[in-house]
Amino acid sequence: MTAIKESIDIARRPEDVFAFVTDPSHLHEWQASAVSAHTIGDAPLAVGSKIRTVRRVGRREIPMTMEVTELDPPRRWHFHGIDGPIRGDVTGTIEPLGDGERSRMTFSVDFETHGIGRVIAPLVLRPQLRKELPRNEERLRALLEA
Repeated sequence: MTAIKESIDIARRPEDVFAFVTDPSHLHEWQASAVSAHTIGDAPLAVGSKIRTVRRVGRREIPMTMEVTELDPPRRWHFHGIDGPIRGDVTGTIEPLGDGERSRMTFSVDFETHGIGRVIAPLVLRPQLRKELPRNEERLRALLEA
């Protein structure tokens, strides 16, 4: 399956956008399916860090663990799912616009499925994400531009 990809322009500096979107404690504020998220352990977010997330998929809440595989502030990040029936593969990039006071964020999501995830992903998750991703980005822009 191909990744679902969306971009949005935000009237904030790349550093501000990057800091907000890569902080798991903010995930539920701008992603509709995110119930909760936190970094496992006390160390600052870095390559190799693990993030425990609970997401609502359809009527179910599904816990999953993501590993940070790339972190290049304030330009790019990559988180990869390491457990659960649906393992997200999430890449984000941020480009400065104009004088650097604006940003273009591009968010790309794909999945690796196992077990029941092979059924859930195409029937429930992909359609839900296609609707949710643009709304999430609009919510993110509203939060950051407020």
